[in-house]
Formats: sequence, C-alpha cells, structure tokens
Amino acid sequence: MAKMENLNHEGLIKKEKRRLRFKKVAEKRTNEIVNKIKILGNTSNRSTYDYKKEEINKIFDYIHKSLDKQKNYFTFSKKSKNEFKL
Repeated sequence: MAKMENLNHEGLIKKEKRRLRFKKVAEKRTNEIVNKIKILGNTSNRSTYDYKKEEINKIFDYIHKSLDKQKNYFTFSKKSKNEFKL
C-alpha cells in the first residue's frame, strides 16, 4: 500500500512540475507576444507610415486567425477535432 501511495505522490509532484514549467514558459511567451503587438502598433503613426484600411484589416484578420488556430490546440474536449456529425 505504501508503494502505491508513493507512486501517487510522485505522480503529483511530476504534474506540479509540469504545471510550474507551463506557467513559466506561457507567461514569458505571452509577454513577448504582447510586446510585439505593441511594436506593431507603433506603425499606426501616420506621420511616419502610410497604409490603407484594407491592409490593417488584413493584418489583424491574419493575427486573429492565427490566435484561434493556436487556441484550438488547447481544447479540453475529449471529442476528435475533426469529427463529422449531422
């Protein structure tokens, strides 16, 4: 019985290490992305740059689609991602 409890305890420790690693990496990468978005925002200065509304829409549509695609990787559903239903 003690061996089983020890295995459960080790599993919990490994899970907590993975959680901490995720938080550390996700926080760092999220902050890097937000900073890059702020830098992109610097191109809104009309005295330095010239752009069309269509170009801005194209940029942000692409960013939104990229975010949605990545968010889908974090699904908590047990269903197959490409499951067909009528």
